[in-house]
Amino acid sequence: MPEPRFAIAHVTPYPWEAQENEVNAHVRRVAGELSRRGHRILVLAPSRSQERVRASRKELRAARGRPQSLLDGTDLGEPRVIAVGEVLDVSGGTRRRTAALPIDVARTIEELLSTVELDFVHVHEPFAPSTSNAALRHSRALNVASFHSSTERLLSTLVARRFVESFFGRLDARTAATAATVELMRRHFPADYQLVADGEHAAHEFEQIYGDLAARRHPLNGDAALKRGLERRPLIDVDLHMHTDHSPDCATPVEVLLATARAQGLGAIAVTDHNEISGALEARAQAAQSDSHPPVKVIVAEEVKTAGQGEVIGLFIEEKIPRGLSLEETVAEIRRQGGLVYVPHPFDRMHAVPDYEHLLKIVDEVDAIEVFNPRVAIGAFNDEAARFAAKYRIIAGAGSDSHVAQGLGSVRIRMRDFDGPAEFLQSLRDAEILTRPSSLLYVQALKFLQTRATPASARRARKARRVRRVKEGHGGRGRS
Repeated sequence: MPEPRFAIAHVTPYPWEAQENEVNAHVRRVAGELSRRGHRILVLAPSRSQERVRASRKELRAARGRPQSLLDGTDLGEPRVIAVGEVLDVSGGTRRRTAALPIDVARTIEELLSTVELDFVHVHEPFAPSTSNAALRHSRALNVASFHSSTERLLSTLVARRFVESFFGRLDARTAATAATVELMRRHFPADYQLVADGEHAAHEFEQIYGDLAARRHPLNGDAALKRGLERRPLIDVDLHMHTDHSPDCATPVEVLLATARAQGLGAIAVTDHNEISGALEARAQAAQSDSHPPVKVIVAEEVKTAGQGEVIGLFIEEKIPRGLSLEETVAEIRRQGGLVYVPHPFDRMHAVPDYEHLLKIVDEVDAIEVFNPRVAIGAFNDEAARFAAKYRIIAGAGSDSHVAQGLGSVRIRMRDFDGPAEFLQSLRDAEILTRPSSLLYVQALKFLQTRATPASARRARKARRVRRVKEGHGGRGRS
């Protein structure tokens, strides 16, 4: 079986003309050797030359209709060097000190990494502000970092440590050029660092690292026979994340949830109460007895809180999974029941989420990732989830995470109708995620008013009124 060949961008923070710089010399050697081995290689670097920058931008403009053409011919021993922008050297300080990053450089990097499909972005000395850090910020590929200097950077290790750590969290592998650099980085930014010396064997060692990371990506294609069978099925809209009053922070009765789902035109829903499946089981039973045709399909699910490692949803389960297990134990229990592992709001710092390190440990077991959740207050958290799903080729999902009936269906997935977890997962591969504007403040205020701000007796009376409305045929859109 032939060795895989990858599309890789090596990114240096130093002007490409500074070939006396040890990092640039290393990038030149490694990129050249990887290109000779048949990999398609780009080198992204700032430049001191206006002419070089103009020529590179002309190349980028010419490739806008066919961005992959930038990789043409870069697997024959000569990588393509792209000068992403002009920078001025900072006088004084050490030879490794870089200038502040001009905004046009960051924009060029963002455009390039958003359009060219790469397997890896390999950043060198990705401290901010730099081209390497900007590349790490905008990468949609697997990220490898190489640290070269054994000299402490006081700005990064003391003043801006938390900021730097937030970007280093996107790294899938870290290497260091010397034992001293390994020791320095482990002290300030604890993680696993593989020693890869700046020598003749570096390209081979990086090739092995790339291969190991690529092997963790999910397969691109699913089951061809299932796919052909699903092509004849009708399209339905699905919401994969919602709660009923069986969750302690939700007051929506099951009857109201189902009526609202029908009114919103949803063909299937996943009921994902916190640490409980009784609401989902009740919803499935009521849907089966409904007069509507076809009835709303209910996926029995549970949003399980693990022991300090965030939440994970089990789809297509039949037994309640206890909270407080480790992330690995929770995933194993979902698997034991024949369910699917679905990770909700994975990078939302305002929810209980598995951090990057813990998520990497179970990446092989994750069936789908929620890449859009309208209750996520900061859109960048959804973007980060989408990047993670894309680089590991994990199937993307979405859901309203509705805790009030008014939020149901605010995001939906348009996919082929399915029967069971295997067909569901295959259908989700080719699904379309549809979003619509909604007010997070509005639905959060409703959630508060319907739960914490309402006494228990009043909540019970309100539930009875809402259920009665549904049974009388007046309760389709979450009315009180």
